[in-house]
Amino acid sequence: MYTEEWEAEWERVLWKKKSYPDNYVPRSFLSSLSRNPNFTPYTYRHLVILSCPISQHLASIFLFLAVFMRLRQRLLDPRALVWMSAGVFLAGYVIWEILDCARADNMTRNINRAKTLKASILVFLALMSLSPVLKTLTAATSSDSIWALSASLFVLNALLADYTALRPQSHRRERLTSVLSMNAAISSSVVLASRLSDDISVFGLILFSVQTFALFPILRRRIQDTARPLQMVVTAFLSGLSLLLTYPLSVTATYLYAVCFIFVTFVAPGILVWAQRYKNEIRGTWDPAVPKVYRRLSVSR
Repeated sequence: MYTEEWEAEWERVLWKKKSYPDNYVPRSFLSSLSRNPNFTPYTYRHLVILSCPISQHLASIFLFLAVFMRLRQRLLDPRALVWMSAGVFLAGYVIWEILDCARADNMTRNINRAKTLKASILVFLALMSLSPVLKTLTAATSSDSIWALSASLFVLNALLADYTALRPQSHRRERLTSVLSMNAAISSSVVLASRLSDDISVFGLILFSVQTFALFPILRRRIQDTARPLQMVVTAFLSGLSLLLTYPLSVTATYLYAVCFIFVTFVAPGILVWAQRYKNEIRGTWDPAVPKVYRRLSVSR
């Protein structure tokens, strides 16, 4: 008798004086129980595509290390590296212009071109003038310390890198972790370049590192947002090139990179898809209400 009356009288409030005790729970309390609301399961293909930026970044690190070892062992002409870096820069800039041509007016594009040309000339001249100084930067440091420091910095670079897409016409500032990631990679490149024998090798390696760890991530994030097929092609090209250049130098490093690539690109997405079946988020009437705030846009004329 009391139960039926309490069922009809029950409200989800505590500040009213009621005839039933405070810890009373009606049978209809669990009627609005929901499991995993607003949950959209991931697909394996979608996760593999999302892992492409990480694979590209790992390939860039191993590609840079392969170039450094070839310069150190005099298997690569530093002048050829400088010309290849210039060609890669022009190719990347052409791709950027193609992706940006439909989203910006001619005046904005002309301003951006002037800024790019000015910045490129300044970076080129600065690296040329600093190369003799960078070559003797770590002359008093042992090689073992340099290898350990550069490895730690590259690990930090991979962990803090920004793998999100770059929206066109986006004016948001770079994340602090993204800036720290680039600084770690450039610092590691500088300490490695100080182990080279001549100035032109130092200049070529630092120029290549600026393109790999400062310019390419920006282009990669733009491709990630606008050109998915091109992103897959770039991932396959960089991964294959890294394996091709690393294998003659070190079989162990090649196997290490292959394991990292397979795990990040294929195994980790499968693990995440498999783990989705154990997701169990229960929501009910006991959860706090989520306020809906509507912002009114006032236009002043």
